[in-house]
Amino acid sequence: MSITIRRIVKDDCARLLELVHELAVYEKAPDEVTVTLDHFIESGFGKKPVWWGFAAEEDGIVLGFVLYYIRYSTWKGQRMYLEDFLVTEKARGKGIGKLLFDRLVEEAKEKKFNGIVWQVLEWNEPAINFYKKYNASFDAEWINCSIEIK
Repeated sequence: MSITIRRIVKDDCARLLELVHELAVYEKAPDEVTVTLDHFIESGFGKKPVWWGFAAEEDGIVLGFVLYYIRYSTWKGQRMYLEDFLVTEKARGKGIGKLLFDRLVEEAKEKKFNGIVWQVLEWNEPAINFYKKYNASFDAEWINCSIEIK
């Protein structure tokens, strides 16, 4: 297995959305993905990109990715927010997730962010166990909130 970890490029976006849909199915929310390919591309590669990331590729096929944006905390300063992290089901268990996450940590250090934050579903034990290997903190005190703007 020869996996390459590289920055996401514009041409990856259609494949990434396929993986986003796979993630949504895994998270039991397949109808929640409403972003269009055009919006996704513009948000990552337009005049003012708001997300960045890395792809794991083997033989020209993207098998996984991490996507992040910059979050600002008035208490901590700039932090990396890990929005999505997925290795396609067929490629799991081969160390690809570790390669991606290690590259993400490296990026956070290069950009001088003081931390990485993310969410994980409470029932997603494989992901929780993965994050525990990195000594991640799990916060049961805060409740997620959101509103839809239409």
